Amino acid sequence: MLLRQLEYLVALARERHFARAAAACYVSQPSLSAAIRRLEHELDVPIVRRGRRYEGLTPEGELVLAWAHRILAERDALHQELSALRGGLSGTLRLGIVPTALPAASLLTTPFCERHPQARVSLESLSSAEINHGLAEFELDAAMTYLDDDTLRHVRRFPLYEERYVLLTPVDGPLATAVTARWAEAATLPLCLLTPRMRNRRIIDECFAADGATATPAIESDSVAGLYAHLPSGHWSSVISHAWLHMFGVPDGMTVVPLEGPVHGPRVGLVVARTDPASVLAGALLKVAREAGVRDALDTLLKTYLAGGSS
Repeated sequence: MLLRQLEYLVALARERHFARAAAACYVSQPSLSAAIRRLEHELDVPIVRRGRRYEGLTPEGELVLAWAHRILAERDALHQELSALRGGLSGTLRLGIVPTALPAASLLTTPFCERHPQARVSLESLSSAEINHGLAEFELDAAMTYLDDDTLRHVRRFPLYEERYVLLTPVDGPLATAVTARWAEAATLPLCLLTPRMRNRRIIDECFAADGATATPAIESDSVAGLYAHLPSGHWSSVISHAWLHMFGVPDGMTVVPLEGPVHGPRVGLVVARTDPASVLAGALLKVAREAGVRDALDTLLKTYLAGGSS
């Protein structure tokens, strides 16, 4: 049994299509199919349910896939430990991030790359469910997500910051000069918000409801970038997490107004699977996170904008 055969199987399970899996592995489809048939022959079990197209894995195939993930993870861990012994950590850190935490990611990835110049970082914007799957299947080394997610299992958690929500509104708007604004007042403005399927939107909807209001945005986006793209027009207001200010700042012609309510929102942090072998790259990222001061950096940035600063 060759590691390459296991890589082909993992790719096939991920892509659920022989041609796409072959393309992902940079081989021809006949080569990938032949390698998996050889694996079936060597293990003496059927792995793939075949019809006119890929139909999934057999129960035996699911077991082989689980072991394939573990074996390939052990290979990667061996390479990482050897590179560290040679004097410099190398390899690719695979980091999954919920979309609303992406604007703050550079507070970790930049110092990580500075400390480990031979290492690379691969970022993926993923849902909470996709992060859980990626950690369980050894497809991610670490993730940046909401720590109060009840679906997270068998992970180590490291808090980074608590989301703080503020109103981003035009400087000539009715609430622009307010010292603070109520959620019910914000609900009366022309709003641009994330879609309800986003965790951040569901959280702020709860805040609106706690003040007896319901937000009915005219514009909804499934990304922070899509939301921000509408704000420079000077027509829309939005409720944002203070972490987004790190990447997007405050558009010209807009101002930040604190919202009355909880001082701290849900916690965002790093999660790493409790697996053996542990990812050396994930461990290195955790060390960086302990020294990065993400919470203080974001809080200082928010105070700057609330004081009328530009950066």
